[in-house]
Amino acid sequence: MTAAALNLPDWSRTGPLTQNRQCLFEALVQAHARDLHRYALWLCHCPDTAQDLVQDTLLRAWRALDNLRDIDSARPWLLTILRRENARRFERPCLEISDPDIQASAPSVDCDTRIEALVLRNALARLAPEYREPLLMQVLEGLSYAEIATRMELSEAAVTTRLHRARRKLLELLGEA
Repeated sequence: MTAAALNLPDWSRTGPLTQNRQCLFEALVQAHARDLHRYALWLCHCPDTAQDLVQDTLLRAWRALDNLRDIDSARPWLLTILRRENARRFERPCLEISDPDIQASAPSVDCDTRIEALVLRNALARLAPEYREPLLMQVLEGLSYAEIATRMELSEAAVTTRLHRARRKLLELLGEA
């Protein structure tokens, strides 16, 4: 999208710092919000997370708006910010659900997150041990199928079957919650 299409003045003489930031930002959001949301949804496959990513992207873009030197490069600039915001999601530490006392007292965890963790913990507890153990070994300990098979004295095929059944049953249990 060009500066003319956004009805913005030519920055070559005045520079972005002298322009009305809010008008510029609103024009960028209007022009690119749909593309940002579509790309965020493609990255994370979750509508709520995609919306959060777009919001975080727009906040970061607002703060860095003075760094945008060419309006014609706004779309790739915004998509790069979004891609980096998505990468930051995986850099943030995840809360482990193994200790309910620590989790319940953590001030940074909101109520919804605690409820979701409790629902997940209850669903895991309802799994049969032969399904729960290999699933936890894989997810929490990061063990491979071969390592789980060795530790549980099973064949890799048996581990594959148990993990498949564990995931299917867990999804079933979470669907009931």
